[in-house]
Amino acid sequence: MCARIFVIAFIVLVSCNKQVSSPHSALSFTNVTVNAGLADFKHVSGAVGDKWFPESMGSGCGFIDYNSDGWEDIILVGGGDWTERSSNPSPALYLYKNNKDGTFVNVTDESGLGEINTYGFGVCIADYDNDNDQDFFFTTIWNNYLFRNDNGFFIDASAGSGLEKDSLWSTTSIFFDANKDGFLDLFVGSYVDWSPENDIWCTLDGTTKNYCTPELYNGVASRFYQNNGDGTFSDKTEAAGFLPSPGKMLGAAELDFNNDGWPDLAVASDTQRDLLYLNNGNGTFDEIGALSGIAYDENGRARAGMGIDVGVIDKTEKETIFVGNFSKEMISVFRHSNGNFFDDISGVSKVGRPSLMTLTFGLFLLDVDLDGDLDLYTANGHVQMGIEETQDGIFYREPSHLFINDGNGVFKDVVPLIGGPLSTPIVGRGAAYADYDNNGTLDILVTENNGPAHLIRNNNINNYLRVKIKSINSNRDGIGTKLIAITKDGRMIRKVKTGSSFMSHSETTITFGLGENRAVDSLYVYWPNNKTDIFLDIESSQEILLVESNEN
Repeated sequence: MCARIFVIAFIVLVSCNKQVSSPHSALSFTNVTVNAGLADFKHVSGAVGDKWFPESMGSGCGFIDYNSDGWEDIILVGGGDWTERSSNPSPALYLYKNNKDGTFVNVTDESGLGEINTYGFGVCIADYDNDNDQDFFFTTIWNNYLFRNDNGFFIDASAGSGLEKDSLWSTTSIFFDANKDGFLDLFVGSYVDWSPENDIWCTLDGTTKNYCTPELYNGVASRFYQNNGDGTFSDKTEAAGFLPSPGKMLGAAELDFNNDGWPDLAVASDTQRDLLYLNNGNGTFDEIGALSGIAYDENGRARAGMGIDVGVIDKTEKETIFVGNFSKEMISVFRHSNGNFFDDISGVSKVGRPSLMTLTFGLFLLDVDLDGDLDLYTANGHVQMGIEETQDGIFYREPSHLFINDGNGVFKDVVPLIGGPLSTPIVGRGAAYADYDNNGTLDILVTENNGPAHLIRNNNINNYLRVKIKSINSNRDGIGTKLIAITKDGRMIRKVKTGSSFMSHSETTITFGLGENRAVDSLYVYWPNNKTDIFLDIESSQEILLVESNEN
């Protein structure tokens, strides 16, 4: 590995006002959904009273710069109607173009996405064909879709792609370069073997039908597809070591806990053991979840894993896995210790107890207050309407959690302190983040099951550095790139990635919160192909574009 020092030549956005951090009580957020033009969206569960299992799950959301103008647009999954019950099915997808003034306009039809008739769940966004625009993969309860971006118009590229399979209930997906050949591979999570014909009758009160839990259904194994580099994929699920699998997967996140340069996968599974796939560097993976200590709770039980994310949260510089779980199951927090082993720090992190009674779906790490460390946001909401009538302390609609990191990996939920839109009880499901208004702060997008989406603007102001990555020799999005920013206060470690959260996609631009620092002293960029670039003395409050050099 050779290290080379370069001068940054391309600055995209500069904001000159330098600010200092504010205390937690000064954090504030504004629900801008209506003013932003997103009020016409409503997720449709298709529910008409039969309590079919998929109706309780909700859908994902994502940020996508579909027209490559440097402003994050929004894609929302509409769910869907059961086709045999509706002559006018609801839209499966919604695409909103960013007008660059804080508002969005619905461009679903003109972008080629207006005629999709299905029951949708999640999106994952990446430039899978390396043509310098953002494509996306769309999971459904029937057949999945691969959409290729052609100058802002999406073409259904599923046929002939190698992704056509038997009808499966797919959930979360993640693009990552498993073999580091410069083309993004695809891991697709599958859930359970459900159909209207095998729907099971379940009840809470012994009289009326309600939604079942996944324990009553057989899981369906997830699938792994290798990118062939020509727009097609090959099913390598078995050859790569992803079988056997318990299924019921709802979240996946990329990590490299052993720092060998090869991307591993952490997988959240619903009522099954959580999984950890160790990349052997030869096209195969070993599943070591139980060995590593992340598979079960302290009593040896599998939890109802939903959303997932991974990041470095403290000065140990070890990666930590966060998994959202069911009510009466605290959020899982596992920090890498050594070798293949992780420590359960749910309690000492102070995340466990405040999350015990909520049901967490969407979950991600972000530097919400721009102080240099990663905080934790969760979208919460139960699956059973009327749950409060049968269980004390548990509610169908729940407020979000926003856990602020003290810099040492100890968190405090500030939502009860700051109030505002994050304290509003919702039936939270998918969640993602991005700086949609290009002011340096990270904003939050969250969906509700059978309800609206919410765009939450972050009003916090602080010094920052935003870094957009463009790779030449690796995959164009630079997925898998590791960045280390160094200031007088320490080191910040971030990774460019897709996946994470719950069936949703956050922006891939990296945000370093700088607090009172006016500059980044040095920025180390570790590209997926093992090259390293070093950039020095970068002023704060700007966005920069880093393009990988062609040099060997």
